[in-house]
Amino acid sequence: MPSIAVSARRGAPEETDADTRVVALFEGEVPSDPTVRALADAGEAKHAHGKVAVGHEDSGAGRRRVLVAGLGKREVLDHEKARVAAASVASRARDLGARSLSWAAPEGAGIPEGLVEGTILSLYSFRRFKSSTPSEDEDTESTLTSLEIASNQDVAEPVERARVSADAQNAARDLQNLPSNVATPAFLAERAIEVAAESDALTVEVLGREEIESMGMEAFAAVARGADTEPKLIVLRYEGGGSGPVLGFVGKAVTFDTGGISIKPSAKMQEMKFDMSGGAAVIESLGAIARLGLAARIVAVVPATENMPSGHAMKPGDIVTAKNGKTIEINNTDAEGRLVLADALAYCVEQGAERLIDLATLTGAIIIALGSTYAGLFSNDDAWYGEVEAACLATGELGWRLPLHPEYLELTKGQYADLTNASDQRKASSIYAAEFLRQFVDDKPWVHVDIAGTAWGLGRPYVGSGASGYGVRTLVELARRAGG
Repeated sequence: MPSIAVSARRGAPEETDADTRVVALFEGEVPSDPTVRALADAGEAKHAHGKVAVGHEDSGAGRRRVLVAGLGKREVLDHEKARVAAASVASRARDLGARSLSWAAPEGAGIPEGLVEGTILSLYSFRRFKSSTPSEDEDTESTLTSLEIASNQDVAEPVERARVSADAQNAARDLQNLPSNVATPAFLAERAIEVAAESDALTVEVLGREEIESMGMEAFAAVARGADTEPKLIVLRYEGGGSGPVLGFVGKAVTFDTGGISIKPSAKMQEMKFDMSGGAAVIESLGAIARLGLAARIVAVVPATENMPSGHAMKPGDIVTAKNGKTIEINNTDAEGRLVLADALAYCVEQGAERLIDLATLTGAIIIALGSTYAGLFSNDDAWYGEVEAACLATGELGWRLPLHPEYLELTKGQYADLTNASDQRKASSIYAAEFLRQFVDDKPWVHVDIAGTAWGLGRPYVGSGASGYGVRTLVELARRAGG
């Protein structure tokens, strides 16, 4: 969906041309704005976080709306609370038919960015395949065309960064929401080509089945064998300069996962179109990084394929050799994500990545452990993990670190090969998968992000229960911080 125009302005909040002005109301504070004070005195405006009241005032352009947003206690306001409040305001503004919105941004680090992100993300809708006009009760379309952030400080740069990142996140949500008969590996490759065409700093290479096989990626090729659709290895390179290490972004893009021969139950199998969410986040984050001109060097690898049962499909008991020479027993064809990532991680290292991060809807077990509040984080390097965690915290895309340990590594050892992709023992399944992936990063600093619980169904007010685009803003922030 097209984005709204976003701008930043210094000066008095009431000196805006917007048809709707937004003013914050904090607990324990007497508002100086007469319109806000009147609404508060009447009990219509409440300071509780997420509450929104509507008033009007006379302006130079005539009668204007004033939305009063309750933000709770000033001292606990942070960027996440700003996103949630902005979502509440945007929803009310949409219901009122507002066309232009001007937020009087409270002071605080990350607050202007949060207001922009919460607004843009909450206004997202996906109606590509709806053939009828929605009824009044179902209408989710917004008339809002512009958002202004009014502040006493110069916030133009963070506001623009937030706009670009949020737009990229919505673009990733579009990819996620597309059905798998549209969002094929070839479709993702075409999208990567479109993204790369927007910037001279981006280049793209797309490799097909023959190249994948000829490069010794037997693990990836084995997953792709069962599908009639052609697999694609999508490689994006960003040269934005900077003195930092070369970053490696890897995103799992299984465009539909039936489980293969180890077929999944039919209930909710339609959600397996979301199994490409990591790849969508990587592709769209590279576009945002290029548009922002961040000083970073990145190689991004997105292995894209379907996992289907057929006469050509890999079978339980098959043994393949990954790109780095390790042999793998395939004991469960529904544990395919770690197979495609194994070759993608090894290839990313081969292409010069010095710090690695992968995003993957990898294990249902991570949902049991963390629900949809946190993604699971795993790392072999404390310093690099600290940088990734800081990026997660800054964007509100939360992650929780789980341990790696030699005893978990023992579970990955195969009976007939170096590794098995699924242990007979049902223990620590998410950690098992991370230990498996660690065998393909050549001891480079690496963080694995299991987003099976956060890629959709996140449930936060600004992304709702559908595709979330999780990871896009974290990758952009990581590039900003780590590029040097």
